[in-house]
Amino acid sequence: MEDRLDLTRLPRPFDPERGAEALAQVPGLSGDRAALIAGTGGSSPYLAGLIAREADWLTGALETPLTALSAEGARLQALDPLDPAIGPELRCGKRRMALIVALADLGGAWPLEKVTGALTDFADLATGVALRAALAAELKRGKLPGMGPEDLETGCGLVMMAMGKMGAGELNYSSDIDLIALYDEDRFEDAGEARPALIRAVRKMATLLSEPTGEGYVFRTDLRLRPDPSVTPVCVGMEAAERYYESLGRTWERAAYIKARPCAGDLDRGQRFLDGLRPFVWRRHLDYAAIQDAHAVRLAIRDSKGYHGPLSLPGHDMKLGRGGIREIEFFAQFHQLIAGGRDPSLRLRATVPALHQLSVAGWLPSDAASELVDHYRAHREVEHRVQMINDAQTHKLPANGEGLARLAALMGRDEAELRGDLTRRLEAVHEITEAFFAPETPGPGKAQAVEVPDPQELAREMGVDKGVLARWQHYPALASTRSREIFGRLRPQLLASLARAAKPEEALLAFDGFLKGLPAGVQLFSLFEANPQLIDLIGDICGTVPELALFLSRNSGVLDAVIGGDFFAPWPGNEALAAELGRVLEHEADYEARLDAARRWQKEWHFRIGVHHLRGLIRPEEAGAEYAGLAEAVLRGIWPEVQADFARRHGPPPGRGAVVMAMGSMGAGRLNARSDLDLIVIYDAAGQESSDGRRPLPARVYYARLTQALVTALSAPMAQGRLYEVDMRLRPSGNQGPVATSLTSYRDYQQATAWTWEHLALTRARVVAGPGELSREVMAFIDSVIAPGRDKGAVLRQVAEMRARILAAKGAGAPWEVKVGPGRNQEIELIAQAGGLIAGDPEGWIGDGLRLAVAQGWMHEDERELLASTYRLLWNVGQVGKLLSDRVLDPEAIGEGGRALLLRDTGAESLEELRQAFELATRSAGDAITEILAREADVDAGPEDAEGRPGRTT
Repeated sequence: MEDRLDLTRLPRPFDPERGAEALAQVPGLSGDRAALIAGTGGSSPYLAGLIAREADWLTGALETPLTALSAEGARLQALDPLDPAIGPELRCGKRRMALIVALADLGGAWPLEKVTGALTDFADLATGVALRAALAAELKRGKLPGMGPEDLETGCGLVMMAMGKMGAGELNYSSDIDLIALYDEDRFEDAGEARPALIRAVRKMATLLSEPTGEGYVFRTDLRLRPDPSVTPVCVGMEAAERYYESLGRTWERAAYIKARPCAGDLDRGQRFLDGLRPFVWRRHLDYAAIQDAHAVRLAIRDSKGYHGPLSLPGHDMKLGRGGIREIEFFAQFHQLIAGGRDPSLRLRATVPALHQLSVAGWLPSDAASELVDHYRAHREVEHRVQMINDAQTHKLPANGEGLARLAALMGRDEAELRGDLTRRLEAVHEITEAFFAPETPGPGKAQAVEVPDPQELAREMGVDKGVLARWQHYPALASTRSREIFGRLRPQLLASLARAAKPEEALLAFDGFLKGLPAGVQLFSLFEANPQLIDLIGDICGTVPELALFLSRNSGVLDAVIGGDFFAPWPGNEALAAELGRVLEHEADYEARLDAARRWQKEWHFRIGVHHLRGLIRPEEAGAEYAGLAEAVLRGIWPEVQADFARRHGPPPGRGAVVMAMGSMGAGRLNARSDLDLIVIYDAAGQESSDGRRPLPARVYYARLTQALVTALSAPMAQGRLYEVDMRLRPSGNQGPVATSLTSYRDYQQATAWTWEHLALTRARVVAGPGELSREVMAFIDSVIAPGRDKGAVLRQVAEMRARILAAKGAGAPWEVKVGPGRNQEIELIAQAGGLIAGDPEGWIGDGLRLAVAQGWMHEDERELLASTYRLLWNVGQVGKLLSDRVLDPEAIGEGGRALLLRDTGAESLEELRQAFELATRSAGDAITEILAREADVDAGPEDAEGRPGRTT
């Protein structure tokens, strides 16, 4: 940007005579610059005085304002901190900065951000200069043991936190500055000995900045935002401050720290302090309880200032009054508090960027965000002109007509037009913000409360003991007055939602279990109140999947995902999902935090898949693919994190690294809501005998322990739950073999030792995580094992023997068992895998494998259709069953809602129709498999086949 004043507007002189006097102080000006000086001096007594006092400096500053400001800053920073003239010099610098910034603002040469940025930059500079001067005096007296002049650049352990508008880079023209002074106890051998000197230094700094003299003042300084200011000194130890915020910090303090920024002293230590406060400011879950806290603050401001009733422009407070600047700032900040814990992109200090980002992230309609930004800019301009008139720390419009006329002249606007514009903007801001903070306020267009019978009467109609409702008041979630108040407002809609269930009494009892399991209520009930659609979702879940309601009581944070805007959007695809998890993990500081973040993220997506299935947005087979895609994304995200953490102790993986291979249903890309993961880890040390790290390990031990670390990361029960149970029994030699297998050993085993069932399992093997080159090599090897094909008779004989062993060990299965038993899915999967292995096609899955069997001539088309349709029916039954419960499906025990879901997903009209179809399908499938094996299996085993090893096609 060029360093010059390009004027786009001009003030008018309210008092032309005073304007002419101001212009006479700066001879040689003409055109717009002359009009700027005359209009400014003729409307602002304060700026007229500055023009007269700084006329010589102003002549050059008008030519190159940025250079002039930079030179002034350098002059002040070069001052000796013990120079007694520091106070006067700072006040001179403030006058010059205030004058050139005002002229650039009034002339439209600088946008709002450049104006407020220049004001803030000077405040930072002045705070730093004053702090150095105050500390230098204490050093000279020997009151800071262990510190010397070289420590002045890092504040001798002190840091000044800029808060509010100064922290955000948004200082107004006559703003005071809000600072919190903190000191690092670790910088001192005895912090208690240094503490009095630090307190004196902070007081002297504040005096240098805020004391008014005949030369003016620098900045009025407010130190009261520190922890518990009524009982704490003006500077506080960082450790004590952290304890305060962790135990006693209030919502308004969380909002204040959104804008906090270290501005002077030990900046690096100040930033580390802010990083440590991140969990206090940014809650993990959507924090709708903050809305009521914010509204309480707004009402308290109105009560203390008497700002009630209709809008009246004379004397109206542009900051705290109806529709004012604070309303917009609160609106942005509390939206940030609600969602910023989940979305780091919202953690912005400045108001305008925050509003824009809230719109981009989907938390605000773009038109509302744009409108508030426009009003905010306009409000700030008015605020600045009000303050420029007499350098008053005020935000109130003039109380009389003459004052408003002077304001309009300074703004270069028609008075009547200004009045109309102000009224329109203030009312528009009030309407937008009031709808957010006080949606329950009666008014036109407000939704009416849901009409329901008396709760006790409703309980009787539902057939539920009225004691169910009575005992709610004793649950932990309703222990506080605030939680009971919010729940009281929610209860009518909650009960109405439960009453719509197929069996209201079952839904109410499920909700009772949900409510009983909640450890607290304010946050969740506030979430429901702000998002009424969640109440209907809870009603659906309680009426259909009671076990999911119990899960929600322990993991209510997953409901945050429903509010994100795209909860009901189509599945994004596995690649997009993996990329999203990667972004989530990037924002976490350490290994454990990343694992916890992965657990939270996985629970939300797992819940989303279940809700999509529950509401019929996806079919059972789609749910199976999505559960598998989610598991793959988790493995792709977690495996590098496990390796990086392990490498910090034992060095990078020896050789070419290791891959994670999915087997079974995971390998096939089909899981249910409660599936575990069948995994194998294959590594290639490439001849490297050990790792190279602080604690090196032999390659074999390294990969074994690395694999155990992966299993722990996935399956260990932690505060955020576990990710998945892991089954590694499909590795070579099962539980007797090493948990990680070298590529060489794996090749040898598969080529010379593996059983037929292990080669059948390879038809569903798939590498899901690990180095690309090694992944491709492993998959190419598996393809080479399967590609030659197999002798049909020998393979089917082995399938027949496996089938007999499974039946002998596990029996025929329960009536609604979908996996194990004659004609059930495990048998159909074995036959389909045999189709792929015999044909030498490694890509085959159930439908493909059955079609290959027909193509090879050992299965009839009607047999294929029977097995495929049976598999689909059992898969649908099983997917619903696992969504509803972790037990074997019992239609009599799953409730009316669960039975309706089961019938919907199987296409049956009644439970009896479904039972008959299930029995007929499994019996017919079992008979068909028996017939196929009896007809096609080779009963004469050769020498190699006698031990169950695979026979090769010759």
